[in-house]
Amino acid sequence: MFKKNTKHTQSNIFGYTNIISEKMAKELQESEEQQFYKLIFCNIKEEDFACLYSEIDSRPNVPVNCMVSAILLQHRGKLTYEKLFDSIKFNLLTKTALGLQTLDEVPFSEASLFNFQNKLNSYFIETGINLLERVFDNLTEKQLKDLKIKTDIQRTDSFQAASNIRRYSRLQLLVEMLIRIYRVINEEDKKQYDELFIPYVKKTSGQFIYRLDTDDLSSELEKVGKVYREINDTLKPKYKDVDIFKTFERVYLEHFTVIEEEIIIRTPEELTSSCLQSPDDIDATYRKKNNKQFYGQTVNIVETCNPVNPINLVTDISVHANNIDDSKELNERIDIVKEKTPDINELHFDGAYGSKDNDKKFDKHSVTPIQTAIRGRENSGVEITINQINEGYYLASCPNQNIKSELVTKRFKAEFDLNICSSCVFASVCNLIKKKSVRVYYFTEEEYLKKQRLASIQMIPKERRSLRTNVEATVSEFTRKMNNRKLKVRGTFKAEIFAFAVGIGVNFGRIYRYLCSQISEGALIRQCIT
Repeated sequence: MFKKNTKHTQSNIFGYTNIISEKMAKELQESEEQQFYKLIFCNIKEEDFACLYSEIDSRPNVPVNCMVSAILLQHRGKLTYEKLFDSIKFNLLTKTALGLQTLDEVPFSEASLFNFQNKLNSYFIETGINLLERVFDNLTEKQLKDLKIKTDIQRTDSFQAASNIRRYSRLQLLVEMLIRIYRVINEEDKKQYDELFIPYVKKTSGQFIYRLDTDDLSSELEKVGKVYREINDTLKPKYKDVDIFKTFERVYLEHFTVIEEEIIIRTPEELTSSCLQSPDDIDATYRKKNNKQFYGQTVNIVETCNPVNPINLVTDISVHANNIDDSKELNERIDIVKEKTPDINELHFDGAYGSKDNDKKFDKHSVTPIQTAIRGRENSGVEITINQINEGYYLASCPNQNIKSELVTKRFKAEFDLNICSSCVFASVCNLIKKKSVRVYYFTEEEYLKKQRLASIQMIPKERRSLRTNVEATVSEFTRKMNNRKLKVRGTFKAEIFAFAVGIGVNFGRIYRYLCSQISEGALIRQCIT
């Protein structure tokens, strides 16, 4: 049964603030943790989590705001669970942040926190909703409003969040799956299929690979393929509801196929970056970027960046497979960002985010895309500008000519007069296609949209043209909570918990530092957000 935690709102005359010295009590009141209590803890909408609990009268839940805040503090301080609970038990600052008032008060046990996270995960699987995202959205909405942060200009960027998994070769992954399947089948089946499994389960998958010569890999793959087929045909139907067998089915389909009753090994070219990378993280995908290999997810962030803002806050966070292009992820988030911050009219991003589909959404929402770089290359050594006269008609311009284009099959064509071109000072660097009497320039609607994005940065004041670069500092704030950009956790859900928890912490840290600077100058700005 769900019950809100209001105990922290009632003063306790036996609380630790009444037994410590006046100086210590004052320091607690001025601490970062006290501000965390006021700005974060007190503004967590516990009712959003009522869906996790029974509606019939039963034992009430442990305080939701305490557990959510503990998760936030854990990620903010990069704490292990052991360190987190030690801090809750013995650290007055942590007790202050969680609204606790007595020295011996511990709001929940380790088991309660783990069960709470399991409930969050189950709800995420059932509905696709991460309730911690709601906490982030609710807090951010209030912070933006209270601090009067302008959200009309924003910027976005992404970073790799590598999963905490072991990297397997193809054969090692297949053998590892056999070892894990052998662990879960019953003793009777182990005896019956002993001959099938024994070559692979006596040692670890790494030791199995280590003893092989390079020339043996192909033949071993064939042997493993036959083992997989027999497991698929005989054992899988019996264990179809066991998680590891669901993973096995995925691996079997990814690496093998059956043609005319013969098991065939898929070629390396047939294996996509979405294939299972590790049985420990079924969500992790593979990506190679800047000659570096990544296994895991990508986190995308959007934040305000209007130069008049005293501070800027993260407004949107999303986690997605790292083999999805940034432009596709942005395409899914544009509508959401517009809904969260309706007055956005300018979004800054790098070359990875530009696309034709995104331009259509930007136009729909009246948002000007400011792209600091552009993918691809110019078709000409001379700058060719394109302006839309009306729908479907474009005017292509070089330094000396303005030519109305015509649609030819799937492209537009503009023919520049060769007589004028011959006397042009840029003729030696012009790369347009030269014909008998004209130079021809071909372009598509997508190229037109790219040029519009590239030109848009020239249409804004110079002081706003470099706004995107500072988002790198925000990325750094997130990645510092990781070890060499590698998460301590596995799976999309836990990666999202990390991202939203750190995002809340990043915004809180900025607000707290801003308040401190204002208080030192004698302002009373604290009153507007408490």
